Amino acid sequence: MKRVVSVSLGSSKGNKTHEVEILGQEFRIERIGTDGDMARFAQMFLDLEGKVDALGVGGADIYVVVDKRRYAFRQILNIVKKVQATPVVDGSGLKHTLEREAILELQNSGVVDFARQRALLVSAVDRFGMAQALAEVCPNVVYGDLMFGVGLPIRIRSYRTVRWIGSLLLPILTKLPFQWFYPTGEKQEKRTPKFGWAFQEATFIAGDTHFIKRYAPDRLDGKTILTQTLRKDTIAWFKAAGVERLIATTPVMGGETFATNVMEGVIVALLGKRPEDIAESEILDVLKRLDWKPTVLDLSGDSEQPPEP
Repeated sequence: MKRVVSVSLGSSKGNKTHEVEILGQEFRIERIGTDGDMARFAQMFLDLEGKVDALGVGGADIYVVVDKRRYAFRQILNIVKKVQATPVVDGSGLKHTLEREAILELQNSGVVDFARQRALLVSAVDRFGMAQALAEVCPNVVYGDLMFGVGLPIRIRSYRTVRWIGSLLLPILTKLPFQWFYPTGEKQEKRTPKFGWAFQEATFIAGDTHFIKRYAPDRLDGKTILTQTLRKDTIAWFKAAGVERLIATTPVMGGETFATNVMEGVIVALLGKRPEDIAESEILDVLKRLDWKPTVLDLSGDSEQPPEP
């Protein structure tokens, strides 16, 4: 049995384990939260090295991406680069493939008509595949990087501007502590709504689950949300906020979804290669065989349970 473990800076309340067969191979998939404890987070990677088939970085990014250039968060990179015997992934491989394809699949299948949407992507540099795909199919997109990443009440209305601002700021920002930009541990459960007008203007809201929940207003009536990690309490929160449709980019396992870092770990384990040796075409080929499609949950009725694939 292959074992994939996501070590997360998030709350341990979200810990879970699931066993599943994928492309004829048995997998044990785990998520272990360290409650924002950076020292424990770092030690767990060393403790699990050589004992699992892939390790995922949860509740954090190693890289953010603008166009084709990657910028590493120095603090996180310094932790994971000590791990040599086991592949370590942060979901970047799927953010550029699975999440990009999810936008195109929603458009091509008619689930979402992006020509009629006003989209808000809370962070383009974090969900760069989504950002690039939205730039292709949606004429009205607001990228929230300056609002929710830096705290400035400035809408970015083109991906070209994201590239320009990113090239100026990311070389500096990625050298600062990661916790300055993303909630970890118990902070993931604390809501600090801001720039509510950006959410109210949008009909389609996309991005990281914690980012959206942390900054969104109490009411999101009639909105469609595209995100990656859906837990039962998260689904209940979005339903109570009035969200009409909730869409996940990752497949449902055990009634919930795992984050992109976990699912990238599954693909790495299936291919038996290190992430740096895997071509994008190989990831796309595996995704085609897996036939992972966006999970669409209608919250306007009584259902709060995502369907198993």
